[in-house]
Amino acid sequence: MLSLDQILHDLDIADSQAKDRLSWNPARVGEIDIRIAADGTWYHEGRPIKRESLVRLFAGILRREGNEFFLVTPAEKLKIEVEDAPFIATLVESVEQPAGDVIIFTTNTGEQVPLDDNHPLRVIESPSDEQPRPYLMIREGLEALIKRSAFYDLLNLADIEEHDAGYSMTLHSGGQTFTITPEVV
Repeated sequence: MLSLDQILHDLDIADSQAKDRLSWNPARVGEIDIRIAADGTWYHEGRPIKRESLVRLFAGILRREGNEFFLVTPAEKLKIEVEDAPFIATLVESVEQPAGDVIIFTTNTGEQVPLDDNHPLRVIESPSDEQPRPYLMIREGLEALIKRSAFYDLLNLADIEEHDAGYSMTLHSGGQTFTITPEVV
């Protein structure tokens, strides 16, 4: 695992590159038969993309506009299909720091993201089965669905707090507190 300083440095670089990517407004707009399945698998013309480096390249130029997703380069903007969230958070760990522990998520594309104000957590309650569906903001409106095993690891890091209305679960990361409360959709 990278050090927290290295992760934050990498995020700063990614943020500066994002500003460049967000300024791209190509004249050529279209669609491409690429789909990101709910399990995080990328498909092209119905076949899984097996080259991780290609998936990471595409993930780096992915943009969300409203409820639509696009692969954007300076030359073209191509709409793709995303079934749920474009990323899956597959791993969660707590990193000890002098100012307080920081919770770090790792995605299926290898990105490492801390739980903080720029990368908040939200949990919705699935209307179909009433199960929690936790998501982490990765960047620029792009979220990662937190894999069930990673969510259980996250719950093990949570504190249970009693209130007049009942109980809540809270997480502490980087000196900040986050409540795990499902939103009903």
